[in-house]
Amino acid sequence: MNITSRPVGLFYGWFVVAAAFAITFIGFGSAYTFSAFLVPLQAEFGASRGSVSLVFSLAGFLYFGLGVLSGPLADRWGSRSLAVVGMVLVGLGLALAGMARSLTEVYIAYGFGIGLGVGLSYVPVLGTIQRWFIRRRGFASGIAVSGIGVGTLAMPLLAALLIESFGWRGAYFGLGGLAVAVGAGMALLIVNNPRDRGLEPDGDPVQVGGQFQPLKGFAVAAAIKSSRFIGLYVACLFCSFGVFVPFVHLVPYAMDHGVVPNVAVYLLAVIGFGSTAGRFLLGGVADRFGRRLTLLAMYVGMAFAMTIWLIASDPWLLMVFALIYGVFYGGWVALLPAVVMDYFGGRNVGSLIGILYTSVAFGTLIGPSAAGFAYDLSQSYTLPILASVCANIIAVVVFAGTSRELHARDQ
Repeated sequence: MNITSRPVGLFYGWFVVAAAFAITFIGFGSAYTFSAFLVPLQAEFGASRGSVSLVFSLAGFLYFGLGVLSGPLADRWGSRSLAVVGMVLVGLGLALAGMARSLTEVYIAYGFGIGLGVGLSYVPVLGTIQRWFIRRRGFASGIAVSGIGVGTLAMPLLAALLIESFGWRGAYFGLGGLAVAVGAGMALLIVNNPRDRGLEPDGDPVQVGGQFQPLKGFAVAAAIKSSRFIGLYVACLFCSFGVFVPFVHLVPYAMDHGVVPNVAVYLLAVIGFGSTAGRFLLGGVADRFGRRLTLLAMYVGMAFAMTIWLIASDPWLLMVFALIYGVFYGGWVALLPAVVMDYFGGRNVGSLIGILYTSVAFGTLIGPSAAGFAYDLSQSYTLPILASVCANIIAVVVFAGTSRELHARDQ
């Protein structure tokens, strides 16, 4: 007869979730302030909207693309040290961007600081969350990545206040200090695996005298050749061409339609509010009704929201778009890591999430900057918004086809 011992007090997995929340809050919150800086950077350096947008695209390409390296490193060495270094790099990159004397220097400082910093921390902490939870994996992942939503809600407003008070350079210095103090400090709470603390996932009782079984899951080579992974990858690739366009261009779009800057930046906060709600609520819904079908609904929802943006010109309709888009975008981000864990197991989850996010990296590199250059040519955002709608529709078709086939095969 096995004797079990039940951990006393709050399950440590929730401290890991809190650390992941703080890291995503700081990392992505800092990145998504960029729309508030776009017009000041244009004015400072006399640059086109497309060339300034490329700053964000380069950073996004790096922080999503670097997961292909940081994920395997975290699987081998753990996530804590990578997350600490990443948050320090975010702070340093923001501070150096505040000292930049040319747009090229902003590319280097912001692109590499935010890009490398978030890239070293994001995928590793998401992979860690998947190991700490089984039954409540979607909910825990939703809380962890809701830091992105809360960061999108709070950080652009903070950036706008800092820009108004201290100018864009002073704002970057302030955000950099916050990144190091909060982000790196909270990263120290991360523990890579519940077994490192003698615990089981979800806080289940530990078998006294028993031995932990090795983590199960696919080998990386086998996983990435599977129809499941290919379907996920292609759907994410198409979706990502449009998914980050609002984070760069919604504020200048609103200003082009007569919305004053201080009100326009609130649209990012509305996306953040909707995103936070989506991450908290839809992760739990997916745990109950199925993460595969819920992820499909996220692609449909983002396509629908983009059609609203296509016809929106007044502040209220723009806020409706921002709220709806935020909910479905937030759910998409929350569900991707959990679906990877569901499909392929925990043995190489960090590596597989990192490889999957290279699709998001390529989409982020192309989408926001292409939207900016399209605006420079036509003085309109109609074409890039319409392209974003079409990209999400393609993602729906790809993911629906592969998931339907796989569901039938699994029966």
